[in-house]
Amino acid sequence: MLKNFRAVRLLLLLPLTFFVFGFRPPLNEEEKMQIIMVNTKNILSYLHYSPKPINDAYSKEVYKQYFESIDPTKTYFLQSDMDEFRKYETKLDDYLNTGDLTFYKLTVDKLYQRIDEIDKMTKDIFSKPINLEEDEILTLEPKLKNAPANKQQQYNEWRKYVKYNILQEIESINRKSEEKKKEDSNNKENTSKPEVLSQDEKIKKATENVKDLLEEKFIRFRKRQKMDWFTVYINAYTHIFDPHTNYYSPQGKKDFDMDFKGKIIGIGAVIQEKKGNLYIGTLSIGAPAWKTKQLTEGDKILKIKSTPDTDPVNVVDMLSSEAIKLIRGEKGTPITLTVQKKDGTIQDVTIIREEISIEDTFAKSIIINASDKKYGLINLPKFNADFEDKDGRNASDDIKKEIIKLKEQNIQGIVLDLRGNSGGSLTEVGDIMGLFMDAGPYVQVKDGNGKITTLKNKNEVPIWNGPLVILQNELSASAAEILAGVMQDYGRAVIMGSPVSYGKGTVQVFVDLNRFLNTEEDFGSIKLTIQKYYRITGESTQRKGVSSDIQMKDIFSYADIGEKYDDYALAWDKIQGTSFNKQNFLNIQALQKVSAERIAKNDNYKLLLEYAQWKENLGKEKTVPLSIQKYSDLMKQRKTQDDKFKVLKTLESGLTFTMYPKDIEREKNDAAFKNKSEVWIKNLQKDLYLQEAINIVEDLEVRS
Repeated sequence: MLKNFRAVRLLLLLPLTFFVFGFRPPLNEEEKMQIIMVNTKNILSYLHYSPKPINDAYSKEVYKQYFESIDPTKTYFLQSDMDEFRKYETKLDDYLNTGDLTFYKLTVDKLYQRIDEIDKMTKDIFSKPINLEEDEILTLEPKLKNAPANKQQQYNEWRKYVKYNILQEIESINRKSEEKKKEDSNNKENTSKPEVLSQDEKIKKATENVKDLLEEKFIRFRKRQKMDWFTVYINAYTHIFDPHTNYYSPQGKKDFDMDFKGKIIGIGAVIQEKKGNLYIGTLSIGAPAWKTKQLTEGDKILKIKSTPDTDPVNVVDMLSSEAIKLIRGEKGTPITLTVQKKDGTIQDVTIIREEISIEDTFAKSIIINASDKKYGLINLPKFNADFEDKDGRNASDDIKKEIIKLKEQNIQGIVLDLRGNSGGSLTEVGDIMGLFMDAGPYVQVKDGNGKITTLKNKNEVPIWNGPLVILQNELSASAAEILAGVMQDYGRAVIMGSPVSYGKGTVQVFVDLNRFLNTEEDFGSIKLTIQKYYRITGESTQRKGVSSDIQMKDIFSYADIGEKYDDYALAWDKIQGTSFNKQNFLNIQALQKVSAERIAKNDNYKLLLEYAQWKENLGKEKTVPLSIQKYSDLMKQRKTQDDKFKVLKTLESGLTFTMYPKDIEREKNDAAFKNKSEVWIKNLQKDLYLQEAINIVEDLEVRS
């Protein structure tokens, strides 16, 4: 959860102002990294909610976290490398204090060396016959593995890794072939003969595909900037303080801001990367690239002229992320792409950058038809906000518009879907709460000094007083948990979904590093945990989350998802509750009883839970056979098991959905919007949780 930085600016006045004096701008990238390290350490020590001592014990934790990030599968570094690195295990605290890059440079240089060697090994593996008949086992679980003892063992592990990928690719070819046969059999007008490959042809095709994929993987690896690895390194230090305190490079912060605000300045085209070349992907209808009528999907990008005053940059062999930096810029400025069309002709296309909305960020709604009545579903992906633009979009304004649209359709109740909502702006919670109920406190926050502040919604004119159900799951976090928790505490809504939500009960702000340095150069930012938040009852959601009133396990309920599974998450605690007036006294026990009776009769729900457990167990398998026969037998066994769950792909909840007239009209001219709408509705029609949510809304109607 994020707060507007201005609200906590006083935290940053002292003792960090002394950083400015005597500052000398860095002469190179290494000096810049050193400055980032020292200032990160100072910010963590002075401003973090719960500072940790920077000592040898801390160093050991950083060491462990770093290698879990840089080589999680224990495939790149040899045991001799790890023995060499171990000498530094208790020195990382000292390096953070002084900005010493010795360990970082040692590990990253060694990583690039090993990648070059593994690339050569892989080429050698593909140059020889690969025996898919040999009976071998590949260990998948990193905890059961050690770093390769020597290069021969590493070679053997990569050979098995290559075999595994080939076997997976063969299985993919078989699956696609079966799907094509089924599709053709259902299409009577299709008279073409399907391609039939022999087993040898499948093996050859799969081997070539895997070879291409691995070649591309190594190319991308070498193109990765050293600053990207430095970000991984410095975040090993920050993660030990808590999992939500992170360093963001300048580009990383820009990407975060664009995602948070739901808008970018660009041309409105997906940039695809394939075999070292960049291509134009899907064009957004109405966006600048589309409006030129000169670009089409599949055009190869050769050069990018970012501004009229700069030379074109050759982007062949460039990472898509680097090319996107050139494409984005100031609103209203021109950019020229040199592209090669599919017919081989070369063309320069000049485009004027515009502000483009990322619609998947914003709230949307649809009308649900059930029992001869209308209900409303509002989906909120994030608590988005734009702190810098007074005309920018935010979640509360968007939800208000959706409620008004639904009320015009005479709906009888609303389901607010917060499943998968990872949070966002803290202030948006209070504003959204005010759309559904009268003014009152909605959250308490406590800083590292123990000071407690109660935040209140001051809106006295709610626009929806009718039945309300809030859907959540294990991925509903932070701001989503505050809203669900406070609506539960007031009795304003029934919370339904997974037994508990994610369990993130901390507040973060972004601290720009160059705010403490006498320079205009961007050194990146620290997303810093400065507070914990508490429900108005005094209960923290940290680690424990919000418990649903109506509990229905889902696909995530058997996985290790949530704050409680992170070793460095802050602890749960409780403070004194604040005074508030309960607005409704819902008979939750009665609702639970009738819901439990319905759920107990729902065979599809039982099957879904069985499927969830099966999938989770598959994910925990520690080894896999590598002979083609045994692997094929394993896949057949899984397919037999999977066939049992096929009904879940076609089940119908019994709900029907009606789009707004404006959206129906938009579908006629916007193919991308039409496709997204069709996929959304198709998924909603299979949504057992939404089905039960509507049942709960109907139960609330009866009891109101």
